[in-house]
Amino acid sequence: MMPPLPSARQKAERRGRLGEVLAALYLRLQFYRILATRVKTPVGEIDLIARRGRTVIFVEVKLRRNITSLGAALDAVNRRRISRAAQYFLTQRPKLTDYTLRFDVIFLAPFAWPRHVKGAFETLE
Repeated sequence: MMPPLPSARQKAERRGRLGEVLAALYLRLQFYRILATRVKTPVGEIDLIARRGRTVIFVEVKLRRNITSLGAALDAVNRRRISRAAQYFLTQRPKLTDYTLRFDVIFLAPFAWPRHVKGAFETLE
């Protein structure tokens, strides 16, 4: 008996996880240290949290079918959710509040280099 086919939601979840793994690898190659992945808080989720030097970055990973849809993907980033989740994360790790904080977005598309938008937005709180 064959296992059931994965649902569209399960496929999207797998693609999202793969995108986060690739983004983390990309950041490591850029000499960032990954502090956490898939951080779930009561107020939202953060895909990746990384540090390089005295800067902590909260990273949203966007995986798209093609590179031309990246502008729309940046508009779709839920800045308020990420900001609140980052604030919650920092309450759990007060030593990191002395670091410079930054919110980045990494765009991934098949057959294209990752596009890392540093400082994609400021916190909204």
